[in-house]
Amino acid sequence: MTAASHNPTQPGGHVPVMLEQVLEALAPRDGGIYVDATFGVGGYSEAILNAADCRVWGIDRDPAAVARGAGMARRHAGRLQVVEGRFGDLDSTLAAHDALPVDGIAFDLGVSSPQLDEAERGFSFRFDSPLDMRMGRDGPTAADVVNDLDERELAGIIRDFGEEKKARRVAHAIVEARAKEPITRTGALAEVVRGAVGRGKSKTQDIDPATRTFQALRIYVNDEIGEIERGLRAAERALKPGGRLAVVAFHSLEDRAVKQFLRTRSGDVPRASRHSPLPEAGGQPAPTFRVLHRQARKPDADEVANNPRARSARLRAAERTDAPAWAHATGGRA
Repeated sequence: MTAASHNPTQPGGHVPVMLEQVLEALAPRDGGIYVDATFGVGGYSEAILNAADCRVWGIDRDPAAVARGAGMARRHAGRLQVVEGRFGDLDSTLAAHDALPVDGIAFDLGVSSPQLDEAERGFSFRFDSPLDMRMGRDGPTAADVVNDLDERELAGIIRDFGEEKKARRVAHAIVEARAKEPITRTGALAEVVRGAVGRGKSKTQDIDPATRTFQALRIYVNDEIGEIERGLRAAERALKPGGRLAVVAFHSLEDRAVKQFLRTRSGDVPRASRHSPLPEAGGQPAPTFRVLHRQARKPDADEVANNPRARSARLRAAERTDAPAWAHATGGRA
């Protein structure tokens, strides 16, 4: 989940996690074009615009975020454009505005702080609100998922996207509860999950037992892992040679998708054994990225102390080579 700390100098009083490290990775320069692919409250956009005499395109699938960005766009007249769209389509979105190629792209993955804080969005069990969880305006809600899918499908979602060890028990409890009446509110779902999971003794006992199930449903409803994979491929197509990519992830599923993409696209994929034959000439596309840091970077102790929600953040960054983008379906050239 996207974390933000309070700082009155930033738009909406929010500062994105690992802001300085992201700016270091992007290295904004005068005359460049940059993309804040998860605009949110515009913290990255504001920082990039302040770092260089450049232009920024903000993209967000949430119409509320786009509306919030209108004031910032007016303050930076001619330098900031905020458009509604999925970051998985960022290359086609930018192409429609004749804004390709670009010099840098930043991703801040997961749900934004405003989305968590707005009860009616249904992302958080801190409020008893309609069970929605959609980042945009289309597709099924979380209520549709918990009331319509069968027990096996629910268990798979909760296990795979929430990494919940008691996924089958949770799914069974949901099916039993909805047989009595539909589950339409966050409070009702949270109580069902808590009853199924219980509160065992563990390192994470300070985390509400409903957390992993809510995370799983949010990821599923918004197809977040698929969107990350599409977004990374779109960034590969959109960046010019020497352009920079910076991605902040907040849980293992997100970070794993980013790590795997960059390992593959940088050519850092080991053969099965030292006896395996080398790829035939022309059989393996040339690397499209050079990884800037071999290991993911983490927030420093001061940032975590000031903003505990930053503790799980991981930054991965890379620089685009001049090789053609890979074609997704074949692994060949686009």
